[in-house]
Amino acid sequence: MSVDGELARLTTETDEPGWEVEPDDEWGAAVIATVGRQLKLRRETAGLRAAEFGTLIGYGEDLVYKVEAGKRIPRQEYLDRADEVLDAGGLIAAAWEDVKKVRYPRKVRELGKLEAQAVEIGVYECNIIASLLQTPEHARALIGAAQPPETPDDVERMVAARLARQSVFDRVPAPPIHFVLEEAPLRRQIGGTMAWRRQLERLLEVGQLHNVTLQVIRTNTEAHPGLDGRIELLKFADGTAMGRSDGAFNGRPTLDPKQLRILELRYGTIRAQALSPRESLAFIEQLLGET
Repeated sequence: MSVDGELARLTTETDEPGWEVEPDDEWGAAVIATVGRQLKLRRETAGLRAAEFGTLIGYGEDLVYKVEAGKRIPRQEYLDRADEVLDAGGLIAAAWEDVKKVRYPRKVRELGKLEAQAVEIGVYECNIIASLLQTPEHARALIGAAQPPETPDDVERMVAARLARQSVFDRVPAPPIHFVLEEAPLRRQIGGTMAWRRQLERLLEVGQLHNVTLQVIRTNTEAHPGLDGRIELLKFADGTAMGRSDGAFNGRPTLDPKQLRILELRYGTIRAQALSPRESLAFIEQLLGET
């Protein structure tokens, strides 16, 4: 591509692809600051001004300064192009292994880390399809519906973070994972008919995994202790556990054994009132057939 073509691709600072570092994310800020210093040192050693360097890699001068100052998280293509221009032999591109761990919001990273360590996971969702089960289209539509609205770039960042957590299904050995979903969210055609169908197909796919049980609670079921909101239970190899419920303990995560027993009792009651896993998959297939 010509230099003119590259310049035509440059955008303003607010449009530049990249993510801001969260103010309270000290570890993330440290990683990005280190990468930024390395980039600046290599650029200056190569005798390139920020504007020249930005033109060569296809990004604006403002973003170059922000990345080097540790105030913006670079995307993988930024690092790959910088590696080529600075002839770094793959050393800059390799920084993506650290950067990609920081690109997601801190709370999401912490949740993903806990899910990756759990030996058993239980999730009940009242109003939406559980995040671990969402397709990219479904997640994008949900996150995009927030008010006040997120920027397109932040929407994509949160979608990517949500999908990254789904690597829990690829773990070896695979942990038992239990899902209980309400019927109403399954009928809500979020993202349009085709996106809704793909979401239902995804539920069928995951529900057939050997380590997953997926149950549906029909709308005409009697009242149960989960109507206040979601319940999450994570159990770990050392015998400890963590739980959270929208309707208990102010919605905060708890490690207290007494509170965990309450959540387990509620979760067990909900599962008992749901359709069996086989009946649940048959019900989802029925929904697909209604379109």
